[in-house]
Amino acid sequence: MEINDLKQVAAQVRRDIVRMVHACQSGHPGGSLGCTDYLVALYFHAMKHNPKEFSMDGIGEDLFFLSNGHISPVFYSVLARSGYFPVQELATFRKLDSRLQGHPTTHEGLPGVRIASGSLGQGLSVASGAAQAKKMNNDNTVVYSLHGDGELQEGQNWEAIMFAAHHKLDNMIAAIDVNGQQIDGPTKLVMNLGSIGDKFTAFGWDVMEMDGNNMEEVVSKLAEAKGRLGKGKPVCILMHTVMGKGVDFMEGTHEWHGIAPSDAQLTLAEAQLPATLGDY
Repeated sequence: MEINDLKQVAAQVRRDIVRMVHACQSGHPGGSLGCTDYLVALYFHAMKHNPKEFSMDGIGEDLFFLSNGHISPVFYSVLARSGYFPVQELATFRKLDSRLQGHPTTHEGLPGVRIASGSLGQGLSVASGAAQAKKMNNDNTVVYSLHGDGELQEGQNWEAIMFAAHHKLDNMIAAIDVNGQQIDGPTKLVMNLGSIGDKFTAFGWDVMEMDGNNMEEVVSKLAEAKGRLGKGKPVCILMHTVMGKGVDFMEGTHEWHGIAPSDAQLTLAEAQLPATLGDY
């Protein structure tokens, strides 16, 4: 897709997010809105994948692992809009007997979901294992993963970061959503992460940075990241985003990490997010 087309998809995905969370009065709109541009660019432009014939093995195609699973609204919308399952199913988000659980799970059998990610801090371990498996199988495709900055407070991440560098998993790209917010407040107040880039560099990763809410830059940097693969180091992208991006009253605050908009707030949000692809 061209940049303007990707922007149109992103606008609809953001609209899907606020409508999904409003309908069940539960969910996490803030981080979902912030990560929209990245996931749209990944699934509609950068990634080699086959929505019509989803296979858990993923042989010969790029893989994506969502670690911060609470941002499931953006993940489900992107999966549906890219053809993994019917868009109309978004209306079942977080409802009884739905495949669209609040945090993605594999036992629901939802195409596109490769791991359960309700518990934070585990995605990088899984991505590293998948990347190592691809190397052992001489499968030259790419493993992508997405993580929250607050999520890096979980110690398991650092074991995986060390593992990936030690095994020279230069077929994986891990993006960190650096929005500076988590459910209890700013990350620097909850548990200061210091320089995330310096930490990844010290652990042996190739580190990049990008504006995660600028579609042109996201597309360009994803291409650059892919060009850095195959050189003995896994790649980390520090993706600077604004929590709640696209809805002015949700932007830049942890308060919208995990609450749903009221009827009046939904109306205000929808006025800022055009239905570019048509609502479900």
